[in-house]
Amino acid sequence: MKTNTLRKRILRRPLRRLHNRPNVTVHAGRTAETSVRIISWNLLHSIGAGVNDVVELIKLEQPDLLLMQEATAEIDRLPGLVGGYYARAPLPGRIHGVACWSRRPFSRAPRSCVIPSGPIVRRVAQIIRLPDLTVANVHLSHGQIMNRRQLRRLAAVLPLPAAILGDFNLVGPTLVPGFSDVGPRAPTHKMVDLVPIRLDRCLVRGASCEDCEVLPIFASDHRPIIVTLRPHMLTA
Repeated sequence: MKTNTLRKRILRRPLRRLHNRPNVTVHAGRTAETSVRIISWNLLHSIGAGVNDVVELIKLEQPDLLLMQEATAEIDRLPGLVGGYYARAPLPGRIHGVACWSRRPFSRAPRSCVIPSGPIVRRVAQIIRLPDLTVANVHLSHGQIMNRRQLRRLAAVLPLPAAILGDFNLVGPTLVPGFSDVGPRAPTHKMVDLVPIRLDRCLVRGASCEDCEVLPIFASDHRPIIVTLRPHMLTA
């Protein structure tokens, strides 16, 4: 029932042409400049989006990379249902954590990065290496000083070009030097089911955003965001 509702709500959107991706030659001393289509979605563990909802989203939106927050062991079935490459990093002491799915092989196995945490929930970020882009998948703390500290910690260790996506739990500007907030500006969550707020974001450094949108899906209390990022060419 939930998946059928999901399909109907996505199909109400106007159809968009998928980006054409021509073959790109890699020259000595620089990386190829190709666009990457990324979705980030907080699934709302246990009572929100399940693995079948995630499968439906992948089939309809065709992302290169899907980032998930509050992903449980149920989501580990994903590669068996749609193929691709997958990794999950549970938060310490919790049944859920951050997870990623990629259509193509990772450049190296995704790894967990410990970030500053509050006294209750210990946080980790998931670092994903793609051929032309390094991506951090995050579910940040609710404290407005702490979540900005977590972002600065990641900004200090990510190589160029880089992107940070996920549930920021952050209100107002991110205040991360060198990074631009390029994600959609529409609300992605309703605080206490009343106040629309933009918690799910995308920051980039050494890349630009060609397209972005908040998807109208309500299997979770968060709406997914989708961005198309183009890493900037680097010279030696």
